[in-house]
This record gives sequence, C-alpha cells and structure tokens, in this order.
Amino acid sequence: MKRTSVFSKLIFSMLLFVLMSFFLYPQISYANAPQDVKLEYDAPTQNLAVTITHNSASSGFHYIKNIEIKKNSVVLSTGKYDSQPAGTFTYNYKVSAAAGDKLEVTATCNIFGSKTAAVTVSGTTK
Repeated sequence: MKRTSVFSKLIFSMLLFVLMSFFLYPQISYANAPQDVKLEYDAPTQNLAVTITHNSASSGFHYIKNIEIKKNSVVLSTGKYDSQPAGTFTYNYKVSAAAGDKLEVTATCNIFGSKTAAVTVSGTTK
C-alpha cells in the first residue's frame, strides 16, 4: 500500500512538472524559425528583394521582428517589425552595392530562431 502511494506521488510530481513547463514557456510550442530566405539584387535599380517564408497562425503574435542587412560584413540597416504578411512575403530595400560586394540578410523570429542568406553582387551599378 505504501509503495503504491509513493509511486503515485512520483508520477503525479513528474506530470505536474511537465505541465508547468508548458504553461511557463508556451512560446516553445508555437515557435518556428524562418523556413527560407531568398535574396535577389538588381544592380541597375539598386534594389535588394528579400523573400521570406515564415508560416504563422497569428502574424501579430508570431512574426519576423528583425531583418538585418550587411554589406561585406558591415551592418547597413536593421528593419524592425511588429507583424508580418501571411506565409511567404517580400520586402524591398534600397542598397548601394558594387560588383563583388557580398550582401547578407538575417531574418529573426520574435519568438525563436533566425535564418541567414547571402548573395554576391554581379554586374555594374549606376
């Protein structure tokens, strides 16, 4: 009888710990990093198109919060957002770059994870 009581208390304690973990850290169950980041640079217009795939059931709660743009490892800008369009979306940025410059973009989720993509500029600019 006493052995069953100790075993039941142990199971109850473990179950309570697991449930408390889910309630204290719910973002873990909702979080996912951006699935994909694609870059396209148009030298004549100096336009950097950043296409991000980040699925979210609630774009006001779970979204891409930062997009950091670097040129040759130097930060050019950081865009801060508080929501996102659904699924796959594209942001356009005016970036002055010459042939051979390396552009790198990091998209960061507000809950968990980030994804980085890079492109080397080819051709000439205006």
